[in-house]
Amino acid sequence: MSLPALDSPQWHSSLRAFAWGARSVGSTVLTLVLFATYIGIGALAHDTHFSLAWAMASTAFVWAGPAQIILITTLGSGATVIQSALAVTVSAIRLFPMVVSVLPMMRTPQTKRRHLILVAHLTAVTLWVECFRFLPQVPRDRRIAFIHGLGCGLISVSLISTTIGYNLAANLSQMFGAAILMLTPLAFLFSTARNCRDISDVVALVLGLVLFPVAALLNSGVDILVSGVTAGTIAYGVHRWRVRA
Repeated sequence: MSLPALDSPQWHSSLRAFAWGARSVGSTVLTLVLFATYIGIGALAHDTHFSLAWAMASTAFVWAGPAQIILITTLGSGATVIQSALAVTVSAIRLFPMVVSVLPMMRTPQTKRRHLILVAHLTAVTLWVECFRFLPQVPRDRRIAFIHGLGCGLISVSLISTTIGYNLAANLSQMFGAAILMLTPLAFLFSTARNCRDISDVVALVLGLVLFPVAALLNSGVDILVSGVTAGTIAYGVHRWRVRA
């Protein structure tokens, strides 16, 4: 699906921009990945004896597959609400840099902080990846409405698949459930590779993949963080060197 030109009259209405964002849900393969992933999460919630309403609420309000898995498994294993909340919060910290990198793409001199609250909530990995593909094609003053539409559309798909997975749980094998949950990191990896625009992006991605097995040997429990920070720092150094050269 192609979006209207930046100077098209179709962008004159925030409601139309919201509708274009919602329609864009059908133009990304990550929608299919989300659908499959949340079938697995719905099945996991069923097998852990949570209600369907609880599973759907976690999808709407947590809106992060890995964090939901942590929430379901920790509560299901007998952890307290506080312990589960701390675990989910630590997991959600990874989204903070994504929010910080996306919000400047939407702000205008007239933007107030309250206008960005829903955007910040909607900014999970899926939306973050697609922001770099869609937003350059959207006028800046309509980007918040567009992202509201895109994010709400993605959550709606996830709510539907959570319901399907919950009701199909009795027929899903554990192996199949684990396999569809693996679709998410693989799809994000390929989408990130597709969105690489600069040599520093490529360096960060390749070094992250190469360094992770080395960091895993440390048995530190923060292997992804160590490899990611190291690769990102080196990639930033490459970028600065190229700017000065």
